[in-house]
Amino acid sequence: MDSTSESLLLRLRSGSDQRAWSTFVELYTPLIFYWARKTGLQTNDAADLVQDVLTLTFQKLPAFKYDAGKSFRGWLRTVTLNRYREKLRKKSIGATPATQSVLASIAQPGDAESTWDLNYQQALVSRAKELLRHEFQASTWQALQQYVFEGQPAAIAAKENGLSVWTVYAAKSRLMSRLRETLDGLL
Repeated sequence: MDSTSESLLLRLRSGSDQRAWSTFVELYTPLIFYWARKTGLQTNDAADLVQDVLTLTFQKLPAFKYDAGKSFRGWLRTVTLNRYREKLRKKSIGATPATQSVLASIAQPGDAESTWDLNYQQALVSRAKELLRHEFQASTWQALQQYVFEGQPAAIAAKENGLSVWTVYAAKSRLMSRLRETLDGLL
């Protein structure tokens, strides 16, 4: 999960795509909050840092140049850590050796973060499914749930929901296309 959807970033750069910004906030707030909490901040302070990072990201994205060879997530992590350091400087706390150690561990993700990344990826897929659910009729969504996510045969899912098997196949194709579009580069 080292890249971010180029199409999402392009839509964000325009500055006028409210839906893209909402998607970005929903997808990245938990990750930024995780990094903020990992620095040792209390919940309220971490939430403040998240808001600062989102505000700064909103301001900087129009000038952001997407490079497929680099990680947007890495850039976002750097922005988060720099905002945290700035908060420390403003409070005149400075970076103690313990703080430096925490910052180094955030800057260099390890095995624990890989586990967290897997959980985050699963959460992204769940959130994307939620966002796409409204694009399908209830019976079609139920058939997709049974067929795609629960592994039930398409014929059974179709029959139980009063659909043709081809309708289920077509809906799966549309769902997978929309999931790829929504999650492109995020996983």
